Amino acid sequence: MSTSDRIPDAGEFDTSYSLAVRRYNRTYGLIPPAVEEQDIQLQRCLQQLAQKREGIDKYLYLSGLRNSNVHLFYRLATKHIKDIAPLIYTPTVGDACLQWSHNYVQPEGLYLSYSDKGHVASLLRNWPHYVEMTVVTDGSRILGLGDLGINGMGIPVGKLALYTACAGIRPKATLPLMLDLGTGNKELLEDPLYMGSRREKVSAQEEQEFMDEVMIALNEKWPGIVVQFEDFKNPFPALERYQHKYTCFNDDIQGTGSVVLAGIINAVKKSGVPVKGQRAVFMGAGSAGVGVAKQIVEYFMREGLTEDQARECFWLVDTKGLVTNDRGDKLADHKIYFSRNDNGGKQYKTLAEVVDYVKPTILMGLSTIGGIFSPDLLKKMAEWNKRPIIFPLSNPSANSECTFEDAVKYTKGTALFASGSPFPPVTYEGKTLQPGQGNNMYVFPGIGLGTILSKATVVTQSMIYASAEALSTALTPSETAQGWLYPEIGRIRDVSVIVAMGVIKAAEAAGVDRETRIKGMKDDELEKWVRSKMYDPHEETQRVEKEVHSFIEDVAGKGQVHGSHL
Repeated sequence: MSTSDRIPDAGEFDTSYSLAVRRYNRTYGLIPPAVEEQDIQLQRCLQQLAQKREGIDKYLYLSGLRNSNVHLFYRLATKHIKDIAPLIYTPTVGDACLQWSHNYVQPEGLYLSYSDKGHVASLLRNWPHYVEMTVVTDGSRILGLGDLGINGMGIPVGKLALYTACAGIRPKATLPLMLDLGTGNKELLEDPLYMGSRREKVSAQEEQEFMDEVMIALNEKWPGIVVQFEDFKNPFPALERYQHKYTCFNDDIQGTGSVVLAGIINAVKKSGVPVKGQRAVFMGAGSAGVGVAKQIVEYFMREGLTEDQARECFWLVDTKGLVTNDRGDKLADHKIYFSRNDNGGKQYKTLAEVVDYVKPTILMGLSTIGGIFSPDLLKKMAEWNKRPIIFPLSNPSANSECTFEDAVKYTKGTALFASGSPFPPVTYEGKTLQPGQGNNMYVFPGIGLGTILSKATVVTQSMIYASAEALSTALTPSETAQGWLYPEIGRIRDVSVIVAMGVIKAAEAAGVDRETRIKGMKDDELEKWVRSKMYDPHEETQRVEKEVHSFIEDVAGKGQVHGSHL
């Protein structure tokens, strides 16, 4: 293709560009002639969003904006992250995934089907950009919605949009990746509009062989690429198989564990109960629940407990009741670590029975069973504890184990609360209380950024733990004084810098970093360096303006201007 035939990309159709830049980009005449201030652009976007009543309509509008004017989309997202994040990720992304094949308009990301086995490397060549970060899923367990097959592509797309908005990873350096390994969802297979392969889910052995090929091909194409696994029905095999060989992590397990740990660190301090006196009941013993519990075990150990003492602070509950050694069923491998052997042969079959038995200081929900933290349970938590720790973490909001309003009402305003989904503030006895939200977006963008910038060869457990510690320190004095467990979400880019710095330091301490320029940097120097590497959509057009005008002046000075595009 000749220079004159070059097709402008999505970032070049920006109405804030000067006429000179438009001529250079060959977009002159393809967009309206007004050169707009960025605030005017955002005003139009907000007006168009306000005209759309349903969340899915707002999602589709934002998706179109991201694909047609990428810098404007990220200016909108970064300036209004508190309002935009729920529209491009949870909870709205759940509806987007359910309707993905029905609403499909344009390609977003890369689809690798099992029928492509043996040819994955050649398919990766179709992706036009150099990739530093990918989010990969097989769609087999999307949020609390189950197996959605390739309709789960909304998860990598949304997640990577947050990597860019929250941590400044360049949009072109990200790759949403869907592994089309079939689906066990009969309704999808019978839907004529479903766009995935019409086959049953492949076996675990077939999936492992395909994943091996994918990981090899990704790292041959883009050496050092950071791979984040997301929403696999069984996330443990891939993480255990690849975490010591490639630069990868699983946000469902490690990211969730990190963000919850940060909240727990702050909540435990505020509760007045020392670590050795904490008793945690977990409703939900899946991969996320076990991942969270293991992160907290590490924190308890760092606070002076032995591993056995720390593990004994946890009681996990699944659909069959308290997880015990003598329950009579075969436990999944990941549950064995926390299985109790001190129940005296008695089985506790409901959450209510377990709570009465344990009298916990911490009530944690990762069950996706909406409302299971009943008023009665919440009242008992307040009776037993001066400041009960209540963390209903399931998404979306309808699956949350309780609402913030109920937690405040039935604990009489004493709950130390964090949820997975957003809830509005609540006024109690004349005081407005703000809910904490243990949203993974507090940590995964910073983990990704820190891993990329340090050029880490693997993502160590110490790097994940460091992300939690860094987040727990990211509150301002005002936020701490108000009793918050997490920072204001509007400061997410500053928070991501703090998290990334923690990850970078941990990578250096573990000896897995390869970026020699930052070894031994002082904190203020490292912070400045990290910020300098972040994509900023508010400055992107200004950078292009300077480059183009400098180029035009240089060419004009040499008397080489030929053609109206300059």
